[in-house]
Amino acid sequence: MSITAGTTLGGRYVLNSLLAVGGMGEVWRGQDSELDRPVAVKVLKEGAAANDTFLQRFRNEAKNAAGLTHENIAQVFDYGDQEGTAYLVMELVEGEPLSTVLEREKVLAEPRLVAIMAATARGLQAAHDAGIMHRDIKPGNLLIADGDALKITDFGVSRSTDQTTLTQTGMVMGTAQYLAPELALGKPATPASDLYALGIIGFESVNGKRPFTAASAVDIAIAHVNEPVPALPNTVSPALAHLIMDLLEKNPRKRPRTAVALLERLAALELTEPPRTPGWGERQVADATAAAAASAPSDGARTRTRRGRTMPPSIAPKEYRPRPDVQPRGRTQGSVGQ
Repeated sequence: MSITAGTTLGGRYVLNSLLAVGGMGEVWRGQDSELDRPVAVKVLKEGAAANDTFLQRFRNEAKNAAGLTHENIAQVFDYGDQEGTAYLVMELVEGEPLSTVLEREKVLAEPRLVAIMAATARGLQAAHDAGIMHRDIKPGNLLIADGDALKITDFGVSRSTDQTTLTQTGMVMGTAQYLAPELALGKPATPASDLYALGIIGFESVNGKRPFTAASAVDIAIAHVNEPVPALPNTVSPALAHLIMDLLEKNPRKRPRTAVALLERLAALELTEPPRTPGWGERQVADATAAAAASAPSDGARTRTRRGRTMPPSIAPKEYRPRPDVQPRGRTQGSVGQ
């Protein structure tokens, strides 16, 4: 069906103006006539809707995101299909993606970056606790509202632990510039994979450019696997630079293993200004840490340590060296969705 301003979907969602266009669909500003509230409506493009794989990914986004309720995740309200056009109704976030902020400002002040990383980590922890890996964390999927309030959006390539993969043999899903090395090698996503992508965002935000660039997505993915991360400029505070480099470890076992662990590290940074995101601080870290501790193994099982922190034997780091001759399987597909 033809989608224009004034189109009504599901008998209640009136489309008003086009907000953005992505690879899979369009995002419209709309109005829920029944609840009298503004909404964002993602409409799957006609070509994508005819592709069973794209359609299933779209449904997965609806299912995965709809099950998440958190202040740092854009909420999904509804999903439907009208005359062969699939649509997703979401919370309307009045703001702009972090990609636009970085394009305009080039680099971010460290306190602001730490606040953004912390808000993202809180949202990711909620998703990971639900068994959902985002798999496409990047500036374009982090919406920044007034006061730097942040919402993670676009779970279009996310995967729940109870879903089978939709990735075809030889294909890697995600955006090459933010792709963790293990994903480039075709291995399953873990919480550490999403944190690697957040590390790339941190690197880009203090350096004005990403650590790896190349002529093609495959070449960028190969660089993630084999190339050392360039040093950050000495204008970056040592503690923050060290944390970013830890997030960008090739071996996922050497990164902060959970978003809670990252929050603890962020809270320990000494900043000259307070973070701008309202509500970020020790209370949130303590709450998240307590929640993680409730489901952690008993003390008797925690027998190995790293950097003074007790870790279960199952996640204690091991030696890891990428093979220089290893290349990602197949090609890297760009981000799907908006």
